[in-house]
Amino acid sequence: MKKSILAILFSIGCLLAVDAPKSVVLFDGKSLDNWQMVDIGGSGEVLLEGDAMLIKMGDSVSGAIYKKAAELPVTNYEITLEARRTQGVDFFCGLTFPVGDLKTSATFVVGGWGGSVTGISSIDGMDASENSTGSYQRYEDDKWYKIRLRVTPKNLSAWVSEKQVVDCDIEGKKISVRPGPIESFLPLSLTTFGTEAEIKNVVLTPLK
Repeated sequence: MKKSILAILFSIGCLLAVDAPKSVVLFDGKSLDNWQMVDIGGSGEVLLEGDAMLIKMGDSVSGAIYKKAAELPVTNYEITLEARRTQGVDFFCGLTFPVGDLKTSATFVVGGWGGSVTGISSIDGMDASENSTGSYQRYEDDKWYKIRLRVTPKNLSAWVSEKQVVDCDIEGKKISVRPGPIESFLPLSLTTFGTEAEIKNVVLTPLK
């Protein structure tokens, strides 16, 4: 009897292992081959610095697009990364991501509008400084922050260093990026604005 129970538990474990979602490393700290820098005029360079993606300070939005976004899920996924601001006073992590399809994206802004506003741009045409996802968070220069974003058909959620800062139901709401320079960085990208930052350990995990 004992052996039968153990056999059943082993079989269940094998099934769960097979069904477990596989994470995709978007940036491994070794190469920028899967990323394409975008220069909209006045954008800073994107370089490999040690094990980090260094986005140099520009006069506008600076950053890079993930080239293989079409191979990734567009809902029921999480993206995790680490980011730190090294210079500047605006957002040091603008994570633009698809929501439901590759033609619909939004941006999780970390440290915008003078260095503290954190939220999703845009919800029903309102950016993070105007909608209910926006909050004021304190960020220190040269400090690494763990960032996690979750996308499901009904909800957008985000955490900064284990603190949940976004929990937004999106049923019936219009999701978009803020009109302007960020539209050149669809559907999946990492950006800054007037700020230099480093980003590492970028991973996408599908959700069951």
